[in-house]
Amino acid sequence: MNSIDCTKQKVRAIIACSRVPEDPYHAEDTLDWLLRLDPDADDALQIAALGHDIDRAVEERKVNREDFRDYDSFKAAHAKNSAIILKEIMDECNVPPYVANEVYRLVCCHETGGDPRSDLLKDADSISYFYTNLPLYYNRNGRERALERSIWGYLRLSPKGRRIVQKIHYPNEELNHVLKVTTRMASLDGVERS
Repeated sequence: MNSIDCTKQKVRAIIACSRVPEDPYHAEDTLDWLLRLDPDADDALQIAALGHDIDRAVEERKVNREDFRDYDSFKAAHAKNSAIILKEIMDECNVPPYVANEVYRLVCCHETGGDPRSDLLKDADSISYFYTNLPLYYNRNGRERALERSIWGYLRLSPKGRRIVQKIHYPNEELNHVLKVTTRMASLDGVERS
């Protein structure tokens, strides 16, 4: 088995044990969205998409929201922690340093973006939140928190990502309402771009 396949296999095995029920689906869906947005995405982007939230699956090392003063600080710590865990896995699998270093950088930036590659990962992650995570997140955390999380995720999307999310339709009308309120609030704040 080559180093890239070794890494993907280990990442999938760890994420399969996550206590967050949507994590295995979100990991695969983020990779799927990445490949839809860029069919030629390289190994570093693919590993980053698959493992960007891996710290949630490593219970003894995961970052907890209640330990941070605000959501953005929590998300930055989560990204860094996931990057560290992925780097350890890549080292075990002998991933070439130039790939491992890029995965580390991408995962550290996956919540904020800042360059075309990390922006692509951020979009794939955000689209997957709406496509895969929102129904379970809503059931676990309730309408108010789901709406707050959705607005945060929607505002970080690119215009192309927003157009994709706007086309999502859930079988649950309450979730459709959350999405509608999310897009409306972004528009009212003057941040909606076409």
